[in-house]
Amino acid sequence: MRALVQRVTHASVTIEGERVAQIGHGLLVFVGVATDDTPADVDYLVRKTSQLRIFDDPQGVMNLDVRQVDGEVLVVSQFTLQAATRKGNRPSYIHAAGEAVAVPLYEEFKQKLSAAIGKPIPCGRFGADMKVELLNDGPVTIWLDSHE
Repeated sequence: MRALVQRVTHASVTIEGERVAQIGHGLLVFVGVATDDTPADVDYLVRKTSQLRIFDDPQGVMNLDVRQVDGEVLVVSQFTLQAATRKGNRPSYIHAAGEAVAVPLYEEFKQKLSAAIGKPIPCGRFGADMKVELLNDGPVTIWLDSHE
């Protein structure tokens, strides 16, 4: 399971012209589920995401996590995070999980992350054509992979 975590000033998701989710200061988390992912991968990413110390403390050092700054989290499913690009120029998505595997793990990720940060998690819609707007703060972008 992979996550691309961005520290943002604000972020939102729009589907078919309707804004379906938005947050202020916090984290935008793109999540890609692989065919061999399990609930253990979910637990790993929830722990890493909720405890990732990428917010500034009073001395300007990235030493605080999203909970400590009372930040929000927006989660967006993104199967393209599982792209294989080693050969050729057209990405292969053979490792991306189909709906039967991906949806339950994605939902579990959102539920457990919400419990970990003590706040509801706004999100995009699985499988939808989404327009994601964000203002990356820093910029700070972190790659997490439960298999590494």
